[in-house]
Amino acid sequence: MPALRPRSTRVRYTLTAAALSLIGLTIIGLSLGLAIRDNIRDSIFADTQRSALQWIAAARTGSVPHTVSTPSRVKLLELVDSRGRVLDASAAASTMAPFSTLRPTATDRLDNVTVCRSHGGCVLLTVVRFALQNTPGNTDPHFVYAGAMAPAILSTHRLEFFIAIGVLSLTAVSASVTWGVVSRSLRRVEAVRVQIAKLSGGDMSVRLSSPFGGSEISALADTANQALDRLEGALQQQEQFASEASHELRTPITSLHLQLEEALLYPEDVDPHEVIRTALSATDRLNAVINDLLLLARLRANPAPPEPIDVGELVTQEAATHAQRVSVVAQAAPGVRVHGHRMQLTRLIDNLLNNAQRHAYSRVEITAERVDDLAVVSVADDGDGIPPRDRERVFERFTRLADGQRRDPKGSGLGLAISADIAHAHNGTLKAEDAPQGARFVLRLPLLDPGRTRLRIGAASSFTEPPGSQEDR
Repeated sequence: MPALRPRSTRVRYTLTAAALSLIGLTIIGLSLGLAIRDNIRDSIFADTQRSALQWIAAARTGSVPHTVSTPSRVKLLELVDSRGRVLDASAAASTMAPFSTLRPTATDRLDNVTVCRSHGGCVLLTVVRFALQNTPGNTDPHFVYAGAMAPAILSTHRLEFFIAIGVLSLTAVSASVTWGVVSRSLRRVEAVRVQIAKLSGGDMSVRLSSPFGGSEISALADTANQALDRLEGALQQQEQFASEASHELRTPITSLHLQLEEALLYPEDVDPHEVIRTALSATDRLNAVINDLLLLARLRANPAPPEPIDVGELVTQEAATHAQRVSVVAQAAPGVRVHGHRMQLTRLIDNLLNNAQRHAYSRVEITAERVDDLAVVSVADDGDGIPPRDRERVFERFTRLADGQRRDPKGSGLGLAISADIAHAHNGTLKAEDAPQGARFVLRLPLLDPGRTRLRIGAASSFTEPPGSQEDR
């Protein structure tokens, strides 16, 4: 039952090691006990066979010895006829009845047997069938029984007792060693746990020490430090983002508040229709900022499974939906495929086209082609362009250049930042590059190559598309 399972890792490992040791040592002990018994039994039977053959040789010459000098442990010998009568015996067996009724056959003249009596212990016997040669006309077989008393190791359970003690002792040693090794390892884990417990949300600069160089515990501490580095960076970005977002939201809210307050204080000097139009413009600005903030937040959600996407087809479709504003010319090479999220890449291209149409005078060009092992999408307009000093800054959040603010006061300044985040989440890049006229944004993404491992799309790349964002530059 789960309730009976020990929760302590130290106890679980110790019990597992003890159980495995007990099973293994028991098997070894049983095998060792059987081997010892067989070895002792074979040694005694070898002695009884030699003694029996010596008696047979003496009996054929008529001089049967009544004492046996070698081997010393074989003291029981009997010469028995075919009717079971004891014809002769050694001194130690002279007062004993026949040892056994076992009679070897003519084809198998020698046999070994163990005979146990109710009193007197067990005897290991060798029985040999032979015919007396000094008795003319006597063809009846005779039998020699040579035996030795079984030692205590065979006739009792003393051997099993000592083996059991050894098995239990070694099992206890194994459990003790396992307990010590696991405890020593867990002390290192506990040291890391204590350091983690001391971490404070207010100070993310603290890192774990790695005193156990080269060990798994050191690798754990290094991995934890890497996670803390990423967490610290994410928290810093979050704090910066929250500060920028609050600043961007405060401006239209403050403006709206002042206008409404002025309309209440000086109703005769304020045109209500103008106040309403200004308020609607401010709410549009707030709506754009909030939608783009939600989009940036969703970029860090768990991604949906990526899919193969034909970038050329995607570019052609998006260009067709934007043609009614400013003329959009699309040139897409076939078979330019990447691995990614269709909704995100659609949003990226839509942002670039919206931005280009906002600043173009009469024409926007978008191309999709294969360059080496990259899919390259270029969006260019014939507008005023971007100064070289601002080409990096336009991808920062809430950055709006003067021309962008003039052309679209309602913009949030997040469109290009969102597009850059989507490109990075797909292991690609988005840059503003030189152009003969106007601005030119170039997106580069790794191609989908079936002969290579699929690209690992960044974890911060799943979102649901809200109403359109506004790019500003």
